Amino acid sequence: MTMETWQLGFMMDRHRLVVLMLALLPVLVGLAYYSGFEDTTHFGDSVLDAFVAIAVTSFMATIVLLIFRVIKTEARPNEWIGMIALQAVPGSIGALLAQSQFGHRQSAQRKRRISGDFGEYFLMCAGALFLAANIAPTEEVLIIALQMSPWQSIVLAALSLALMHTFVYAAGFRGQHERPQNRSFAAVFVKFSVNGYVLALAISAFICWTFGRFEGLTLRDTMQIIVVLGFPASVGAASARLVL
Repeated sequence: MTMETWQLGFMMDRHRLVVLMLALLPVLVGLAYYSGFEDTTHFGDSVLDAFVAIAVTSFMATIVLLIFRVIKTEARPNEWIGMIALQAVPGSIGALLAQSQFGHRQSAQRKRRISGDFGEYFLMCAGALFLAANIAPTEEVLIIALQMSPWQSIVLAALSLALMHTFVYAAGFRGQHERPQNRSFAAVFVKFSVNGYVLALAISAFICWTFGRFEGLTLRDTMQIIVVLGFPASVGAASARLVL
């Protein structure tokens, strides 16, 4: 229901759109393995589930956009393929997470799959991508970034870091993590919160690049856009560690 998403789907560079969809696929395969439709025992099952999620999302996006008359029946394929593809980025992630959030309780065996550091980082990337892909198309990201000063960007980065750590270790939400007894606060903060924030910034930069948000901007403006989008992306990264 966001106008900028319709416009981007129609106007964005098709090569960058292909890069975005190719980058989405391994994220979906990983989510299908960790928290997908079913307990997968083979890599092929996870790949199949990823394509099913894309197909379901594309079908639903087509139906809804036709109802909204965003896609017109007389439109050429080039006019609506991009719109549907952009809906598939956050939508397919949501489709894969539906079972873990609304279905039966996860088995202990599958929960053990995400106990390692790689699993934690992967889920943070998926959560950051989910929120960043929803918010990056909006003009507000650019407007906010251009009206902020460098000092305000630094404060926003510090706030993002603080929120990430609070979400996971201090707020008392369901799924809260306990700090390991053999690790100091600084060690845990750097290993997960700082590294997670760096991943959220990287995801934000990638999404903005695919959407062409950096065209004609200075380096300072580019960095501020990344920090602004990194704010919701970092919240998504922290939330993913709680709910998945």
